Amino acid sequence: MKPSTLKDYKERMLRVLIHIQEHLDDEPDLEELARIACFSMYHFHRIFRGMLGESVREHIRRLKLERAASRLKHSNTPVTTIAFEAGYESHEAFTRAFKAMAGISPSEFRLQKGSLSQPVSPSEVHYQERAQLSDFIPVQMGGVSMEVKFENIMPMRVAFVRHVGPYDECGKAWDKLTTELGRRGLLGTDTKYIGLCYDDPDVTPAEKVRYDACVTVPEDFMPENDIGVQTIAGGEYVLVTHFGPYNRLGETYARLFGEWLPRSGRHLRSAPCLEVYLNDPEGTDPEDLVTDIYVPLESR
Repeated sequence: MKPSTLKDYKERMLRVLIHIQEHLDDEPDLEELARIACFSMYHFHRIFRGMLGESVREHIRRLKLERAASRLKHSNTPVTTIAFEAGYESHEAFTRAFKAMAGISPSEFRLQKGSLSQPVSPSEVHYQERAQLSDFIPVQMGGVSMEVKFENIMPMRVAFVRHVGPYDECGKAWDKLTTELGRRGLLGTDTKYIGLCYDDPDVTPAEKVRYDACVTVPEDFMPENDIGVQTIAGGEYVLVTHFGPYNRLGETYARLFGEWLPRSGRHLRSAPCLEVYLNDPEGTDPEDLVTDIYVPLESR
């Protein structure tokens, strides 16, 4: 562990947490939050989730519900107004969310002048009525220690198809790419299948989430129609292998960015992470899928 690095990451994330509390009614702007923390836009959302145990949007949603509980207890503001201030367009939606957190409806909470037991927060960060947040506890998931490797890779020329939309609908991009490259005889045993994920689906609208399905190609490959060409940057990467379904990749990212990175003494380059898919999801059970995650590192 590098205590100085952990201290630095905590201080940078604390600035973000204070900003969120002071601007709780603002629409979250990942670019602004990343700038406050001095983290790359490529990595900020993963560092936040890894250190806090929840996404930016989940964090803000919980703080607004905690603030709503305080206003129910200490003011006569109508429940519908409090619901709207908490970001809910209907009384019914607010009631469901509040009851899931507090165990009783907002009206019952007000009548009982309830005292809200602290909702679950892995980092122990809660809504501050007056005092400014001064510290938080980075999440520790425990379990088997994470095995990481360091690799220097050469730049890779890849053909790609850009998918815009939910990540779990990127299959069409892969079908288009592999069908065309297969037709040209460009899929071999040395071919690498790589995914580039650019956006946080918890903040970015689903219809705007960007993903590149990529396949390594020879230097003389030329783009055609919907198939483009780009070069994936070389350099030093930290590598961790994820075993299991793609929909649980986020858990491995969270451990890498929330536990390993702040204690590693290393900082990240402003470039996307790479997901290298080592077996075929069409013929492999989800639990047996293997994915190498490469995260770009700054030079020492």
